[in-house]
Amino acid sequence: MVLLKGRRSVRKYLPEKVDRKKINLCLEAARLAPSACNSQPYKFIVIDDRQTKENLRTAFSGIYSPCSFALSAPAIIAIVTQKQKLTAQIGNLMQNIDFRYVDIGIAGEHFVLQAQELGLGTCWIGWFDKKKVNAVLGIPGGLAVEVMITLGYPAEKTKERSKKSFAELVSYNEY
Repeated sequence: MVLLKGRRSVRKYLPEKVDRKKINLCLEAARLAPSACNSQPYKFIVIDDRQTKENLRTAFSGIYSPCSFALSAPAIIAIVTQKQKLTAQIGNLMQNIDFRYVDIGIAGEHFVLQAQELGLGTCWIGWFDKKKVNAVLGIPGGLAVEVMITLGYPAEKTKERSKKSFAELVSYNEY
């Protein structure tokens, strides 16, 4: 529980570069995540090049500027949706849900928890100009960056946030 209780969204990072060995450990944790029908319908793009991050600046401008702090992170991980296995696609239709987004969430959470264990900070980013990000990263048509995760060494200690009580969130055998 210590790992889970300590994990917070980090928005201020030290300028220190993150060693790719640590990044790869986080990516390996994400790779091992379960997914519907073992489809693994995602691809991770590591952005740790200064020029590529600079090219992303317009994707975080205007109405997207509240997330412009992402550009100060030593690394940004873009998660791109991929095609699912046919069985997962059928499940999507039957359940009226696109399980790719669930799978991305599970893999991303594996990533951020591994990062936390390594002393790294992360923040999920969902507010950015997708078209601009896709263009900068050369994402093929029909695919898209769905979320990004910032990664780096926290510049300050994050504050604990209040959470709903256990009783507010949990019941057994009925609502």
